[in-house]
Order: sequence, then structure tokens, then C-alpha cells
Amino acid sequence: MDTTRNIYERLSEAISGTDFSWTLCLVGEDQAEKMSELTKGLRGDLRTGEGKHVTSGFAYWGIGPTIAWSNACSDVFYPVMKESLRNFKYAWRLVHPGLDGSRWHFVSLGVGNGQKDHIMLEHLNALHPQMTYIPVDMSSDMLGLGARETSNVVGFERTIPIQLDISNGQNLVELKRLLRHLLGDEPILFGLLGNTLANFDTDEALLRSLGELLRPQDRFLLEVATTTTVADEMAQAAAGEYVSSRFFREFVTSSLLHHTDITIDMDFVEFHGSVEANGRALRIEVRYHNKTGEIIRVTLPSREVINFAAGQSIQVYLTRKYSAPGLQRMVDRVGLVKVISTEDQADERRRIFGIDLLLLANDPNARRLSSASDVANEIVSPRRPAKR
Repeated sequence: MDTTRNIYERLSEAISGTDFSWTLCLVGEDQAEKMSELTKGLRGDLRTGEGKHVTSGFAYWGIGPTIAWSNACSDVFYPVMKESLRNFKYAWRLVHPGLDGSRWHFVSLGVGNGQKDHIMLEHLNALHPQMTYIPVDMSSDMLGLGARETSNVVGFERTIPIQLDISNGQNLVELKRLLRHLLGDEPILFGLLGNTLANFDTDEALLRSLGELLRPQDRFLLEVATTTTVADEMAQAAAGEYVSSRFFREFVTSSLLHHTDITIDMDFVEFHGSVEANGRALRIEVRYHNKTGEIIRVTLPSREVINFAAGQSIQVYLTRKYSAPGLQRMVDRVGLVKVISTEDQADERRRIFGIDLLLLANDPNARRLSSASDVANEIVSPRRPAKR
């Protein structure tokens, strides 16, 4: 044995030298604590039982939801994902000139099935054959799926999958420290693709936290679903995009199926559209309703049994389509600035619902809003946007 090399170098060589589907993953969280967090959301209000929900990333957490998500991504009746995958290569071609041909490492925040990362890595790896690829996801199963998709572009020896919940601020502090040790001062491209931002209740707070990962030399690639029209009828139309996909219904209920003992009835899945305040976005909530007319007794992951009352619902998924003004206000408020975006290059043929890719950087002149009162003041008396 060559004792001059450390164990990680030898392990990387061993993994790369076989066709067996190894996945090396750096786990950053106590999985028992994550299960407790999921249980708390499913329990809802202890007094009324209202407010039951599957929090953000838990819709994708575990092998069952991972398989269900993979199936939904290939469903021709799921138009949002179909359009997103079909247009991504073109959108990336429009945006990557904003990277100035530099040599980038890539940190993918929410890797999904890895198909979009694969497209980006082909380009980034050609510019920088020594680049490091760091996929980050709350689900270790999703990391395994994504890593297999990208392994023929960037090998296991330059891929470091990290299991981490990016909605946790302390996790991002630790991620930033880890990246500095791994990559030093070399520029990093961060990516949050697939309209993942829209899945979080506190989407603006998440974008602010992710923006704090960036140094002046770094860039942030954000993909979001967008709308040119904000109205109640458009909100219902946006919700209707998801109705015809059986695989999408299976995906949004997969967390309930795999973490509780509920018997899933697909007729209980409903899609609700609404307009968020100030026309910032169309909001789509997917809810699982108890339509039996009776109380359903539900066993949670903790083995606690709760009442799911007749007429109550569990929010199993949240997404949005952002308006251009709403998206711009959010980007401004969190202290980021657009370098280039597909939104700026759209023409008159642009459809009401679309997918946009934004390349962002830290705005050195921006004031980051850090409190609810700051945000409220900014909404009441918005500052004049800087010329870009």
C-alpha cells in the first residue's frame, strides 16, 4: 500500500476504478433531528390540529420521494418540468457568457436528478478540467441519483456530495467555512435551479441567506418560474398545470405515504392558486384533504397517533410563479444584483408562464435588510433601483 497518500485519495481511486454504484457522501446533519422536524410539521397545532404541513425539502427526503420525483420529472403530463428541462440548455447558453470564461468550481444547491447540472458541467469542466463539483441536498438519496447522472462528466475524485438542509442558517455558515478550506480564494458558481426557491415559505429569507455565501469573485445562478400576468384567474390556471400529472400527485403525497400510515387516495389531492401580496407571485399550494367525513387516525414517524379531522388538509407542496417586479424587488432587498438573465433577453413572443435563469452577484453598494421592520419600511418607501 502507498502510505504517502491519504485515505481519501485511496478511497477516491477505489471508487473510480469500478462499475459498482458507490456514492461518497458527506453527511452534515443528525437525521433523527430531521425526522423530528418532519413530525412537528405533520402534527400541526396541538390544540386545533390545523396547520399540518410537509415542510419544504421534506417533500424530497427519503428514497420513496426521490423515486417519485424522478418519475414525475419524466412525465409528459407534467408541463412545468417538461418545459424547464427542454429549455434549460438554451437558457444556459444565453447566460453563461456572464461568467467571463473564468475557471469556476460549481456548488449545486438542491441537485435534483442532476440533468441540469450535467449540462452545466460539460461547459464548466471544459474550461476548468480540475474543477470541483459539490452537489448539496437535504436528501442523501437525491444526491446519489444526481451524482450518477453527472459522474461521466466530473468523476468521483472531483465530486463531493454534501447532505445538508440549506434552509438552516447555521448549516450555511458551516458550508461556507468548508468551502473556504476546500477551494481557497478560487471563484465559485453557486446554483439553485428548478424553481427550488419557490418551494419555501420564507423564500426571500432563504435567498438572503444564500447570498451571504457569495464573495466578490463568486456568482449565483437562480432558476425561477415566472408569469407576465398576476391575476386570480392566472393563479387558478397556474394551479391547473399540475392537475393532469398522476406522477406529480404520487410525488407530492410520497412523503405522507412513506412517513405515516395514511392510505393515500389521489382524489383527495387538490391544487389551490392565489395571488401573493403586492403581486409578487402566483402561489400554488397542493393540499391533501380529508374528504371521508370522518376522523382519520394517523401514526406519525414518532409513533404518536393524531387526529386528521374531516375537512382538514395537509399542505404537501408549495410553489410559485414570480412576477418580474416581484422578483426584482426580492433580488434588490437581499443585496444581490443581476449580471445577466434570460428575462432581459425575452421578446414579444414570450408566453404568460415561463422559466427564467438569472446570474447574480453580490451588490457591494447594497444594504442587506435584516429585520421584519426593515423589509416593511422598504415596501412602504422603496428605494430607487440602481441603473444596471
